[in-house]
Amino acid sequence: MSIKVVVIGGGYGGLRAIEFLAKQKNIEITLIDKNPYHYLQTEAYGYIAGRFDIHEIAIDLAKWCEGFKRNVNFLYEKAIFIDYDKQRISTQNQEISYDYLIVATGAQTNFFSFIEGLRENSYGVKNLMRAYNFRKEFENLIYRNLQNEEINDSANEINLAIGGAGLSGVEVAAEMAHVIKSYAKTLGERAKMIKIVLIDASETILPGMSPYIIKNTHKRLEKLGVQILTSAFISNVDKTTIYFKNGDELNYHFMIFTGGIKASNLNTKQEGTINRINQFIPDGQLNIHNTKNVFAIGDCVEVRDKNEKILPPTAQIAEKSAEYVANTILKRTAGKETEPFHAEVSGIFVALGGKYAVGEMFGFIKVKGYWAYLLKKAITYAYFLGLHLRINAGYKNRIKTDV
Repeated sequence: MSIKVVVIGGGYGGLRAIEFLAKQKNIEITLIDKNPYHYLQTEAYGYIAGRFDIHEIAIDLAKWCEGFKRNVNFLYEKAIFIDYDKQRISTQNQEISYDYLIVATGAQTNFFSFIEGLRENSYGVKNLMRAYNFRKEFENLIYRNLQNEEINDSANEINLAIGGAGLSGVEVAAEMAHVIKSYAKTLGERAKMIKIVLIDASETILPGMSPYIIKNTHKRLEKLGVQILTSAFISNVDKTTIYFKNGDELNYHFMIFTGGIKASNLNTKQEGTINRINQFIPDGQLNIHNTKNVFAIGDCVEVRDKNEKILPPTAQIAEKSAEYVANTILKRTAGKETEPFHAEVSGIFVALGGKYAVGEMFGFIKVKGYWAYLLKKAITYAYFLGLHLRINAGYKNRIKTDV
């Protein structure tokens, strides 16, 4: 008899868990997602700045699932509620039963409600449509500047504001600044009108990262001409101006916000313990709601290391937690003992515009510049290639089925 495993969410964690579990012939997997695609959020910086196209950051989930050629099905619907007692998930149109459930619903941009006007006047990168709209704004700005059109009659500078100097904010700022610098020969002096302003309430960029990464990232951003505002608290935002608590003001053309996340709204409908940003707080084996067959992985769950330090919500941690949960499910179905989840960040790379990056691995390998870029590119390419090989298999499988 097949074991039914349901995965809610086709992000990094959800797909990695399926890759592991699909190798077992006795497991039937259903992937549920409200979107028909997998969005490579780690590459959002390049997409927004126009270096990557849509086919390089989005993967068709139906074709990907078909690539397994057996026991993996995709349901393009929104999960609404989980009934832990009956072991069922309610979607918009049906109910799906499960033996094991993996919640991997990810997170969305947290447009802080205490900053008036933030949500209405800024873009996020967690949502593909918002990233697409921001890309259009950026490309339109470059085009109009190329055409020598007046963009703002009252300002000599065109400020592109980025709220949040964490990993996403820094990478977007660097890539946009690099693109603008690359256009300098075409735009001439007009290129100097476009300014990237990176804003964060913390005392430094990339809070929580190592001094090596912070120092070298700061140098690179300055070289690219990015204006960095730290210890800068935004009080409110309107269509043209960002207002700071110290009384300063910044006129801007458009704004992207990467300053915080909150977990999917599905979490708030559960009775299980959640933290202040809606993330599930699991037990030591990533189970939620006092169950042994429901797990949470990725950005929707608060994950801690062996020292009880909260780990950053990255693709790396999502994949590590996915591998752990997949192995735990296999052990439990076989009646074996399972160990608590322990993870740590193996390394981190920061893309800093063009063919430049800063990275650190295993706490002692430090690299910057072109070599760091190559390492980051290799890691991303390996992941992307794996997805596409699965998609190609799904496409061929669809052709054979239709014939």
